[in-house]
Amino acid sequence: MRPIRRLAAVAAMLIPLAVGANVMAAEVPVAVAANFTEPAKDIAAAFHKATGNTLALSFGPSGGFYTQIAHGAPFEVFLSADDERPKKAEAEGLAVRGSRFTYAVGRLVLYSKTPGLVDAKGAVLKGGKFEKLSIADPAAAPYGTAAIETMTRLSVYEALKPKIVQGSSIAQAYQFVATGAAELGFVAQSQVIKVEGGSRWLVPESLHAPIVQDAVLLKTGAGYPAAKAFMTFLKGPEARAIIRRYGYDVK
Repeated sequence: MRPIRRLAAVAAMLIPLAVGANVMAAEVPVAVAANFTEPAKDIAAAFHKATGNTLALSFGPSGGFYTQIAHGAPFEVFLSADDERPKKAEAEGLAVRGSRFTYAVGRLVLYSKTPGLVDAKGAVLKGGKFEKLSIADPAAAPYGTAAIETMTRLSVYEALKPKIVQGSSIAQAYQFVATGAAELGFVAQSQVIKVEGGSRWLVPESLHAPIVQDAVLLKTGAGYPAAKAFMTFLKGPEARAIIRRYGYDVK
């Protein structure tokens, strides 16, 4: 066979393979807790590079997502900000039993754009020299629950109640601080770990229950290899390294 014909034959063999790879690539709809927005974007890019599959990410409060999932929303994977809702999804037949695992343990931060306002021990909460303090809605977002637990253990919750503004999610709680609608707020460490300036206090884990964040494969994703592949990828070293970079603990 002449060289030109040989190259043409090889090209003809490769074209079906390339087409097949594109056909096999899939899109996985994933419900992602708002605190995990930035790491999820990085993980999605790494997953796409490794597998060719795409993650269709939706961000919001875990409680709101659970309600949507219970009413038939077509998500295939649920990355919650707690472990209770994924457990409930398994118990109620919305998720594949045995698929649940902890992908991250979150950290709570008291943050302000104003340098020096938040001190290294959180004493600003007792001083109360501010007008508005933002937190996430505790009914929908575990970080909001952790914020209230922290203030309660510091014996400042009752005094600060009139100053509290609630965001529907931890993303909105951070937005209140970022836009100046609140002077300070309880946010996820991942939201401010790459933000320069301002002032912050990493809340000791002893002041609130652990923010254990579980992932679960939903029944709607049980028959899709790409959804299963993402669950495996999320447990792997590349995803775990990304998660650590954003300040989460990884079990």
